[in-house]
Amino acid sequence: MSGILYGVGVGPGDPELLTIKALKRIEKSPVIAVPAREKERSAAYKIVAQAVKDLNEKEILCIDMPMTRDREKLLFSHKAGAEQLIRILDQGKDIAFLTLGDPGIYSTYMYLHRLVAGKGYQAEIISGVPSFCAASALLGEELVKSDEMLHLVPSAYGVEDALKMSGTKVLMKAGKKMPQIRRRLEEMDAEAHMVENCGMANEKIYHGVDQMPEDAGYYSLIIVKNKRGAC
Repeated sequence: MSGILYGVGVGPGDPELLTIKALKRIEKSPVIAVPAREKERSAAYKIVAQAVKDLNEKEILCIDMPMTRDREKLLFSHKAGAEQLIRILDQGKDIAFLTLGDPGIYSTYMYLHRLVAGKGYQAEIISGVPSFCAASALLGEELVKSDEMLHLVPSAYGVEDALKMSGTKVLMKAGKKMPQIRRRLEEMDAEAHMVENCGMANEKIYHGVDQMPEDAGYYSLIIVKNKRGAC
């Protein structure tokens, strides 16, 4: 009988934000998969290692997921990763694939999930705390209220059109685009807050555009809200 693949959301960084369901599944799974060439380079693995004492005693499957927009390279890596998973599943072993935040939000895991499930294997998703929810709590602010809309924006693909929309805008992984984003927010006179490395040891919080650095880490998230009293 084939094993089951579980895509496990481990939250944004704080190991205390791991759900009980995620912990139980990780503890029960004989194989742990991480989206990195080496487990030490996986942020998701580092989070779980703080909460699961015997993690290093489990079989660790490292799956290289290169950060590129080259469609052919992506398709190749996804296919290769799915094949790695299937070889383990065919041994009857369950796999917990660790992914930052929630598996359904800009997660590389979902590409593998679809390929593995498409081959007839059982694949399940265990939700995790999204980074923008954790950041909002950290700031002590609601993301949206009343009839406001919430927009999730992948910053690497540009933010110009998204910033024109009404409601709260969450700019995900904004680090590499910080100079451009900061200039645009200044032009808009926007109300914005930024959390860098939410829940991690090197977490930083910035209130207001003028405090935001132009050189920020990859896991930087900006919450842009309507001005107080604005429609």
